[in-house]
Order: sequence, then structure tokens, then C-alpha cells
Amino acid sequence: MNKDINPDITFESLGIDADIVEALGTKGITHPFPIQESCIPVALTGQDVIGQAKTGTGKTLGFGLPLIQRLGKSPDKGAKALIVVPTRELCVQVAEDLTLAVSNRDTMVAAIYGGKAYEGQIAQIESGAQILVGTPGRLIDLSRQKKLDLSKIEIMVLDEADEMLDLGFLPDIEKLFTYTPSDRQTMLFSATMPGVIVNMARKYQNKSVHIRVNDPDDEGHTKADIKQFVYRAHSLDKDEVVGRILQAEGRGKTVIFVKTKRAASKLSEELIDRGFNATALHGDMTQEARERSMAGFRAGKKDILVATEVAARGIDVDDVTHVINYSVPEDEKAYLHRVGRTGRAGRTGVAVTFVDWEDLTRWSHINQALDFGQPDPMETYSSSKHLFVDLSIPEGTKGRLKAASPKPATDGQASGGRDSGRGRDGGRSGDRNRTGSGGRERHQGGRAGEGHSGSRSGGNRGEGAKTETHGGHEHQTPSAGNRNRQRRRTRGGGPQAGAN
Repeated sequence: MNKDINPDITFESLGIDADIVEALGTKGITHPFPIQESCIPVALTGQDVIGQAKTGTGKTLGFGLPLIQRLGKSPDKGAKALIVVPTRELCVQVAEDLTLAVSNRDTMVAAIYGGKAYEGQIAQIESGAQILVGTPGRLIDLSRQKKLDLSKIEIMVLDEADEMLDLGFLPDIEKLFTYTPSDRQTMLFSATMPGVIVNMARKYQNKSVHIRVNDPDDEGHTKADIKQFVYRAHSLDKDEVVGRILQAEGRGKTVIFVKTKRAASKLSEELIDRGFNATALHGDMTQEARERSMAGFRAGKKDILVATEVAARGIDVDDVTHVINYSVPEDEKAYLHRVGRTGRAGRTGVAVTFVDWEDLTRWSHINQALDFGQPDPMETYSSSKHLFVDLSIPEGTKGRLKAASPKPATDGQASGGRDSGRGRDGGRSGDRNRTGSGGRERHQGGRAGEGHSGSRSGGNRGEGAKTETHGGHEHQTPSAGNRNRQRRRTRGGGPQAGAN
């Protein structure tokens, strides 16, 4: 059992009803984490709560179980509880966790978020869902359309409040508060407590109890149960390093963070080609595709998720063993959010960060802000002995599980191997094109400055030209007149033909 869990305390001993305890037990959830142990008894009384704990420590059930129990076993239909979250992925995850907890009750949970058709979500609302988990934009949109009535909300929760602040949702949150009754129970959960969040708590809560389970001296730093390694890696070697890390002993689900959407797709494809079970998650994917990726990752059908920063704020998967920062995060907050995807729910985790030469300045700021003690990361290659030792990679491991797939034919290599020879402007291309038919190359006279041996043949294309063959290579040579004109053009130190 995890060192943070007290084996003598159960959910039942905290006052949670037997049917909820039984539902949690089907997934092996039997003992509360510290934030749950502290929050549940207070929240059950209807008291307003500020819950402060690091990401991945079990806040969802800390507010979710009291909320479910206070609504009763058979609550009247209609929205009674509202949980506001910053991202679509977190919305889906929280809704799934609460759906498990209410599985022995008549209570219905609905996930309300953007990127999906309105009809299905409106149908859930109209069918009487009592617990709504939603992102600010979609909740406000449906409220304005009169499709969502929040006037009977009894309990309102802000989850990951500091992330909502970072994402610019503060005006939307305040608007949602105005849609709900002032006598509601309000619970606010956050990993950090900046001044704006404190002011919000004072404005919308009534004599709230501040529950904090992390050490005040540890504010803003990563959890101690995450082993962190920082390497100065080189861009051309990163894929090979990643391939070897993915074969480390004890490596389970892994999240790899990259800087751009294109990089996410490219690295995911590269890892699949190397034989790994990877999938991508980024903003250019449709919501359905994002959900398929996350569902496959949660279920273990895919064990590697290559994601952009958008996912750092929405992945809530307990059994991630490794996080790899393929690129350095923007700042220390982004670093904490990324690394916080591992070591969740009391488990241990490993975080690896690659620092390119151009990222050293950014890394130095993160290092200083987090008091990391690694201003100059060790230069590391895929063959470096310390990489294998640090991450428990078996000796002799290579970064590929299978041979590389054959590369697809490039443009111009059609069946039969003949290239059309057309350039971008519709004229003939003088570039050499390998035809793929018996290894022959065809050199066609083209625009001035292109062609074989720097000759210019654009003035009289093919006039008086003859064909020569050398070693199976066929090309055209200009007539004597053409050759003389070419010599005159290049005399006197002028630019050599073909130098453009």
C-alpha cells in the first residue's frame, strides 16, 4: 500500500455510504488519499471548502464523494451539482470517475464540453442529469441558449482553479457563478493558490475551510516520488534516445510532450515505425480523434501518448510511469504540469527532459525557479552509459523494436519509374530525376542554368542536339553552336552556368 495512505482509514469510516464504497471497491479503490481523508468529512457537512494539493493526489473523489452523497440516492431530475474544469480531457476523466461512484444510484452524470455536437449533450441535460461536469465555454453557451438551467445548483466545484486562471477563464468562471444560487455549497480545488484565486474564494465562498495537504515549504515544486533527469540531447539523436528509454525496466504508460502539433504527429509516426504502440494528441485533431487517442491510452491499448501542451492540462491517468519532455517547456509552471502526469495517486514516476543547445537559456530559468540544481545538464547521447544506468535500460538495447518500413516513392516516381519532367512553372525541369527503372537517370535540358555539367540549353531546346549514352546513363548534348554561345556567356569571370 502507498506510504501516503493510512491502512486504518476507509471511505466507510469517513462516513461514505455503503453503496458508494461498494462501487469504488469494484475498481480496487478502498482507502482514501490524504486530501480525500481531510476533505470528505468537512464537505459532507455542507461547509465551503478550499482544497489545496498537488496534481495527481486524488482531489476528484475528495469533492466528488461528498457531492454525490449529499444529493441522495434518488435525487430529483435536473442539474443539482456543477463541476467546472479547464480542459475537455479532464472533463471526460472526472465524469468517468463520478459515473463509477454513482453506479449503484439513480444519479446521472453528464459531460458538457466543446468540440462535440450539441444534440447529445442537450439530450443528457433534458433527460435530467443531476451532476454536470463541464468546461466554461460550453456551459455558458448552453446557458445563453436557454438549454441549460443552473438556477437550482446546490453544489458548485471549481477543479484545477489555477489552471483555469492560466488559461484565461476567470471572466467565464465569474459569469457561471452569477448563474447559480448564492446559497450553494462552493468547493474550490487547486494545486497552487495565487492571489486571484484567494480573492475569488473570498468573493464567492462563505466562511470556507482551507484544507492543505502539501508542505508549505514545498509550494510550486514537484512531488518527491518523481525521479527527474535532465539531459542535454541533440536533435538528430533524440528519437533513438526515446526508443531506448521506452525499453527501460518497469516502463508502463508513457507521455511524451512536444512543442508543436506537427512534431506530435511526426514523432508518433516515427515511434510506430520503430515498433512502439504510440498515438498522438494535439489541437489539430478532431474531438472524436482526441477522445479515441485518450480512450486507447487509458485502456492500455496504446501505451505511449505523444502530446502537445494542451494535453498537459487534461491528462488524468493514474498509471503513467514515465514522462518525457522531448522539448523544454515554456516555463516552470508548464514543467510542473507536464511532469505531474506521472507519480499520480501515490505511485512513483520518472520524468526525463531533453535540453537542446538553443533551449539552455529557457532551462536555466526553470532550473532557477524550481531550485533544481542542474543549470548545465549532462551532454547525453543514445550510447551514453549514464543514460542506461539512470533509467534502468538493459545493456545493448537499441531504439527500435522492428526494422524500418520501406520509404514510400517520392513525387515523380510513378509506376514504371518515368518522371514527367515538369517543373513548378509548367516548364521542363532540368534537375536529374532517378527513374527507378533499371537504375537509369534521365537528364533533360531545362531552364537556363540547369542541366548536365552546368550547360545552358534553354535557348534552342533540343535543336541540333544529339543523344549520348555513358554507362547506361542517357543524356542530350547541345550542338556546336549552342556550345559556342554558352562559352561566350561565361567568359570574363561572369557567373558560371548552373550556379543559380
